[in-house]
Amino acid sequence: MHKQVPKDSQEDEAITPTYASRFIDEPIAKYVIPDKSQSPDMVYQVIKDELMFDGNAHMNLATFVTTWMEPQASRLMAETFEKNLIDKDEYPQTADIERRCVNMLAQLWHSDNAGQALGTSTVGSSEGCMLAGLAFKCRWQTAHKAKSKGRPNLVLGSNAQICWDKFCRYWEVEPRFVPLERGQYHLRPDKAVALCDENTIGVVGILGSTMDGSYEPIAELAQELDELQASKGLDIPIHVDAASGGFVAPFLQPDLVWDFRLLRVKSINASGHKYGLVYPGVGWVLWRHPDDLPSELVFDVNYLGGEMPTFALNFSRPGNGVIAQYYNFLRLGRQGYMRILQNCQDTALFLSEQIAKMGYFELLSRGDELPVFAFTLLPKIKVSLYDLSDRMRERGWQVPAYSLPKNMENLVVMRIVVKENFSHDIANMFINDLKEQMEWLLAHPYAHSSVPHPSFHH
Repeated sequence: MHKQVPKDSQEDEAITPTYASRFIDEPIAKYVIPDKSQSPDMVYQVIKDELMFDGNAHMNLATFVTTWMEPQASRLMAETFEKNLIDKDEYPQTADIERRCVNMLAQLWHSDNAGQALGTSTVGSSEGCMLAGLAFKCRWQTAHKAKSKGRPNLVLGSNAQICWDKFCRYWEVEPRFVPLERGQYHLRPDKAVALCDENTIGVVGILGSTMDGSYEPIAELAQELDELQASKGLDIPIHVDAASGGFVAPFLQPDLVWDFRLLRVKSINASGHKYGLVYPGVGWVLWRHPDDLPSELVFDVNYLGGEMPTFALNFSRPGNGVIAQYYNFLRLGRQGYMRILQNCQDTALFLSEQIAKMGYFELLSRGDELPVFAFTLLPKIKVSLYDLSDRMRERGWQVPAYSLPKNMENLVVMRIVVKENFSHDIANMFINDLKEQMEWLLAHPYAHSSVPHPSFHH
């Protein structure tokens, strides 16, 4: 969200291009649409100059989002921006490619051979989570419409991504959070089940926590819920938020049971633009069976001459993310995904090992599930991770420092996300810079910031 800048307080109201004397005679308005048209080359140069002050995406260890694709994939995306994914009558081949991707994911996540799974692409995992949550709430309302019940609730770990807070607030669902504990930085199944009751619409299990890259024990959660149903008759479904892990576990941990092999798992979402290796923004959400997606949520839309079913929070959007996902599936195959993700994990394990050896840090995770890990300072080290994050930013590295959620607010950690373009050589450069900046902070104890830093938002 951005606020309008009042006209009488607009400082620096104009953009003065770096090469102004070569292109224009006067500055360009910054906060109002200019009266005159400008040449495309000049406007391109103006915007490109400004964007130089963004961080270097290749040194951004904070984001899970893909920051590099092959030139052929980038070209294919640029050539398909104009394809409106919602207009399946006008772009039937794009629609068919989306259908193929859904089928590929259904197989990847072990849908049964009866071919009953269904799904859709989304703008990202956040929309996928919203749709899955709506399906849970609608199914609960249908099952309880003849009874007087309280407010519906959703059970999840306090490490859940912010989109789940949004879902609960926007659709009037009570969030019931399982608090974190020292050494346990995600949902514990027994404590999740203890929060369930007849108004629980579902439990969210996270395959790849943004806090530390760890997997929540989905199979154990399913077993606990089976026992709850046997003892109290409460049949509570699971949604797996596999925003990152849905494209990692099938290739690196194929024997891990977390997906539609568990009958209690009714829906799964994943981000194509994370370890699906596609530029933002594309995501996916699948349901085990048509009965798990209430028909009243699906709209049959007459649009541009064709009838089509749709379940989405967005309408018109470009189809190029879906096309790029299909490119990756064909280009990489299982072998290619496995090779890339194994390289990411090997680099993450190398980094976490080297960081632990420095003697300054304690690992919260190692990167042996997602190629993501978190660490904190040892109690004897009297510097601030926020200051270390600032020092690393001066070297170009974007490494977030943030406090953990409720019940663990006093624990400040740093997190590293290893992506495809983060090589072993770059990892060595990072380690050298991290050690150098820590030594500088320890040698300058009075240079530390006393200003509190805002929490990092995942």
